[in-house]
Amino acid sequence: MTPRLTLATASRVLTQLRHDHRTIALIIVLPCVVLGLIAWLFDGTPVLNQFGPVYVGIFPVVVMFLVTSVATLRERTSGTLERLMSLPLGKGDFVTGYALAFGLLAIVQALVLVAFTVWVCGMDVAGELWVLVLCAVLSAILGSALGLAASALARTEFQAVQLMPATLFPQLILCGLAMPRAQMPEVLEALSRVFPLTYVVDALGGVARGLAFTDIASEVGLVALFIVAAVLGGSLTLRRRTP
Repeated sequence: MTPRLTLATASRVLTQLRHDHRTIALIIVLPCVVLGLIAWLFDGTPVLNQFGPVYVGIFPVVVMFLVTSVATLRERTSGTLERLMSLPLGKGDFVTGYALAFGLLAIVQALVLVAFTVWVCGMDVAGELWVLVLCAVLSAILGSALGLAASALARTEFQAVQLMPATLFPQLILCGLAMPRAQMPEVLEALSRVFPLTYVVDALGGVARGLAFTDIASEVGLVALFIVAAVLGGSLTLRRRTP
């Protein structure tokens, strides 16, 4: 992997996205709109303060997964990836470049979403604000990393969209949102431990309860490890083109 080629790939992706206003709106605006509706719906209740920090992490995962998986697959189906691979560009350069580009967008998304939720919607965060920002950034990057890994399994953009519920819905059910994990059947509780969203929800739930960073450092570290594993998996399974 060559840093120069990796940065060139990231720059190319960001240049393309800069002219794609709909994608930018999907990444930046849509999560804010959804959280704004939740804040409006439960105005005058403690719901936003209790669950808002978790939603700040969940929505970016879904959006970034969808955008990243479709964009990566489009490079393969259009033949762009095959042409790039005829150059000195390696799979690691391509995947890491994409991860950097969408990681940067994830950071922007998280910063905008946290600022909107706290200062516009009025969410009161019991924990430290910088910890909430860190967890939101990691969750958005996780969505991009999972999207990169999942795109290797799809042959069409429609299949990439289908992979989103197949990949994320089981995690959303078992991560502790629908039911506390301690109350789940033992098999499902054990299964939830292998899902990255479980640790995203645990970390953000800790922020909502006012825990310090040291109390959720293990969950944050596990999310970071899942990100690295997903990027490595995407790099190893990436195909030049879709047959």
